[in-house]
Amino acid sequence: MEDQLRELLPFLHDRSPQVRQIALSNLLGHTDADSPYRKIFLPSSGLKKTQDTDAIRDLKLLCREPTTVAHDAFRALVNLSDSPLLAPSLSDTPFLTFLVSYILNPQAVLADLAAMLLSNLSAAPSVQSALLALAIPVIADYPVRGAYYAEQSRCGSCPAPEPYPAGTKREVEALPLLLDAFVLSARVPSREGEPGSQLHFLASVFANLSLTPPGRLFFLTPRPKEPMGTSEDLEYPLAKLLAFTEHPDTIRRGGVASTIKNCAFHAPAHRALLAPESARVAAPPGAAAAPGMDALPSILLPLAGPEELDLEEQDRLPPALQLLPPTKTREPDPVLRRTHVETLLLLCTTRWGRDFLRGHGVYEVVRAMHLAEGVEKVAEAVERLVVLLKGVEGPETERDDAGLEVDTGASAVRKEEESDEDDRIEEV
Repeated sequence: MEDQLRELLPFLHDRSPQVRQIALSNLLGHTDADSPYRKIFLPSSGLKKTQDTDAIRDLKLLCREPTTVAHDAFRALVNLSDSPLLAPSLSDTPFLTFLVSYILNPQAVLADLAAMLLSNLSAAPSVQSALLALAIPVIADYPVRGAYYAEQSRCGSCPAPEPYPAGTKREVEALPLLLDAFVLSARVPSREGEPGSQLHFLASVFANLSLTPPGRLFFLTPRPKEPMGTSEDLEYPLAKLLAFTEHPDTIRRGGVASTIKNCAFHAPAHRALLAPESARVAAPPGAAAAPGMDALPSILLPLAGPEELDLEEQDRLPPALQLLPPTKTREPDPVLRRTHVETLLLLCTTRWGRDFLRGHGVYEVVRAMHLAEGVEKVAEAVERLVVLLKGVEGPETERDDAGLEVDTGASAVRKEEESDEDDRIEEV
């Protein structure tokens, strides 16, 4: 059987479109992780190495074919992209440029599959570095000022507009464009009753990038609000994601929750994360100031339930959490509940952060949450948070140097966490 499948591989680049389609449809089922013949696509030693590499090259080219073939090619690469052996083959600049450009084009009918593929690829450090440095060629101001057309998105399932735009050609950083597409895809209505691309898996891309210090700095460095850089108003890129912590889709809100948590590892940004939008705050090492992100309501809302609080406790809560309806439910996924609690734990690593959380009703929310929590690991994380919030501050924690240092009390808690592998707060 394996030899027969290997004989099909050269037909992926046959001259006949029908032959390419038939070969791909017969090979697709063997790209699954549990397929015993999946190895025919993976790099190996010996004489078959060139043929295996050619198969991946052919699949990348087939992603540019008409929709039926491109759909199967994307699916095959999504299945195969969990193998670290293929990261070098799938992270070359031309293919990443096509993949990102395709996702950015609202006319791309397979953009969700492309986003899923990019999500898998972005788990590799080499792809993370490449994405952070990637610039996409676009035609600016198409069809209106500030908009653009991603030139490299043109393919069989995403034809070029007619007439072809004649605007100014530029190279623009990929990440701001992806972030903007992610936000727009959540609110653009579907066309003619058909569901459009939702791009939920871009949330996982952002979570993977925020695992790295350069990725965190991207989200925590003020940039022009418009991805094409046409606006003089600055905004923290992470602020664009905060609204999705209560989104109906688990993939979207999970990736956003992980991105927020990973960014909270950067203690110098805690003031910018928690400050209201009315305050302009800088996040070292950057010197540029932008409106605060007011992230606390987005972190607390998934943890809040329908419990009634007395008026004094209600007054301490952020306005978005006051007088919640009796139908309010908590985040149903225990992993995401724990993620939000661990974000709060990270925000407690500075004296300023602890004082801010104490003054804005965090204890009241997690106290009610703890009473209803049925998952042990989540309950334990809540208990550690309560220890920090209700603990007495000693003289050694009085000076916080503008909230940029991790104080002795929080360090002691962190050391205790690190002694227990199950309790350690990890980047996700």
